[in-house]
Amino acid sequence: TREHFCKRTEVRPRVARPFSVVVAIDFGTTSSGYAFSFTEDPETIHMMRRWEGGDPGVANQKSPTCLLLTPDLRFHSFGFAARDSYHDLDPEEARHWLYFDKFKMKIHSTSDLTMETELESVSGRRVRAIEVFAHALRFFREHVLKEVKDQSSSVLEGNEVRWVITVPAVWRQPAKQFMREAAYLAGLVTPDSPDQLLIALEPEAASLYCRKLHLHQVIDLSQRPIINGLDVEGSHPFDSSFRQAREQLRRARHSRTFLVESGTGELWSEMQTGDRYIVADCGGGTVDLTVHQIEQPQGTLKELYKASGGPYGAVGVDLAFEAMLCQIFGADFIESFKAKRPAAWVDLTIAFEARKRTAAPGRANSLNISLPFSFIDFYKRHRGQSVETALRKSNMNFIKWSSQGMLRLSAEAMNQLFQPTINNIIKHVENLMQKEEVKDVRFLFLVGGFAESPMLQRAAQNALGRNCRIIIPHDVGLTILKGAVLFGLDPTVVRVRRCPLTYGVGVLNRFVEGRHPRDKLLIKDGREWCTDILDRFVSVDQSVALGEVVRRSYTPARMGQRKIIINIYCSDTDDITYITDPGVRKCGAITLDLLESGAVAASAGDNDKGSAIERREIRTTMQFGDTEIKVTAVDVATGQLVRASIDFLSN
Repeated sequence: TREHFCKRTEVRPRVARPFSVVVAIDFGTTSSGYAFSFTEDPETIHMMRRWEGGDPGVANQKSPTCLLLTPDLRFHSFGFAARDSYHDLDPEEARHWLYFDKFKMKIHSTSDLTMETELESVSGRRVRAIEVFAHALRFFREHVLKEVKDQSSSVLEGNEVRWVITVPAVWRQPAKQFMREAAYLAGLVTPDSPDQLLIALEPEAASLYCRKLHLHQVIDLSQRPIINGLDVEGSHPFDSSFRQAREQLRRARHSRTFLVESGTGELWSEMQTGDRYIVADCGGGTVDLTVHQIEQPQGTLKELYKASGGPYGAVGVDLAFEAMLCQIFGADFIESFKAKRPAAWVDLTIAFEARKRTAAPGRANSLNISLPFSFIDFYKRHRGQSVETALRKSNMNFIKWSSQGMLRLSAEAMNQLFQPTINNIIKHVENLMQKEEVKDVRFLFLVGGFAESPMLQRAAQNALGRNCRIIIPHDVGLTILKGAVLFGLDPTVVRVRRCPLTYGVGVLNRFVEGRHPRDKLLIKDGREWCTDILDRFVSVDQSVALGEVVRRSYTPARMGQRKIIINIYCSDTDDITYITDPGVRKCGAITLDLLESGAVAASAGDNDKGSAIERREIRTTMQFGDTEIKVTAVDVATGQLVRASIDFLSN
């Protein structure tokens, strides 16, 4: 059967929402936060309280994504508190505690993610990943609800909260489902009311927020022509504009409520219908690119190209630093230091993090990173030589040792640590801009925590500034959080999305001599069938509008069958005929539960010697236009709903 999309053209009436508050959780690789808005006052977004125990030199509107569990796997603390508590443990004791840091990347990098996938704590103990995520979400749930109650006059029932959790747009279906399962486990919502939880795509959320921006709320890099790091006037270095921007950022951070203009901001009033822009969400773990086109007058958005990106977040710079330490001191030493002195290792990473944030392209002076005393001591005992000697022997000319116990990184060294990650980001944006659907992009919005880095801003302006205007919102690290609240208030604002993959199922078709290969021939009841043919639901990069559906009918193979299980296959390309073709993989399954509506069908078919049951037809409806794939099913004979579920996690 050719798939037929049923177009639903009528304009959706605004449904009166049962929710009274929308809470968004931005669960990031390096830092996390939440924000909320009451549905009767959707123009006001409340940002979370500032966290206790922040880092020196880093404004903490979000909390670090770190979790500490006790030796018997109970929740102890999250964020700064987890870091400080872990730090204060005796090193012997710390080996039994479980400390997790930047654990979101594991979900991105695991290809066969399941409910059983494990995470390894700093000390090497393992625990199920889903538990770790659930602990973190549970922590947020308690924090948020307490704060929402303080702000609201009425008593909140659990079902009045709509939760929104953000994930990278490049995440595949299993990872999105994993987040949903973690939220169920954490008690945010129950599996019986799945609509109470939305999974939002990070760059998409950022895009919604950017629509509301006014010119005084952004830095427009292209307003400043730059030659060799100096403004054209030559008077002051490029970073004076960053200094102003930082000051504005600082002010913006102190205000905890944020007013969103209704309608769209001035940047948008310059845009005509059909203008295209890219949002590059540069986070801690991933860089995530989305291309949107604005549809006037309703101001809805349309995705023009499937989400792309990859693991090129700021963590790449940390990994480069770690690799550099391994090069100087030996990988075996670094491994053993992490295991034996985990808290000191965390200290070292925090020290690097603070320095990383001050790195700017125009700097001539070197950056000092203090090595913890236990590192110096441990190295001497382990290797029988001093850290200083190791540095001298390593022939790394741009790293020196200062007598105050500091690693001195020259500007050149810092550049080298940033370069590979930044190059990956630029290369990715350049490739995207070459695509037919993306040509003539007018704006590039840089958002996410890493977008605050002058190193990245400069590289972007140098490489891409000729092609489009590069815009950075002031509160760049909070853009996603605010946009996720807007998405929760109106999830229908992104009207058209692109499919990241080709999806379908395997079917039998009549065998055609000369067209079908002999090894796929199956003879059944005297008829010749060809097996393993891919019945496509959607194709990679196909446009799918909200409310568009794919319908298929399935009939049980046997009388009295309790369940129909249909395997779903996917592929990165569309030139496939059979589910056995290279590049096609089984990625999930649809389960239709026939028990519930079976009784009715049986009684209806009694007088007809059971033929109604034999011919029983289950019509399934699949939606691919949302941030998650959804399925519903109905028994055609009785008109009853059949329990249908779709699972990408138990492969």
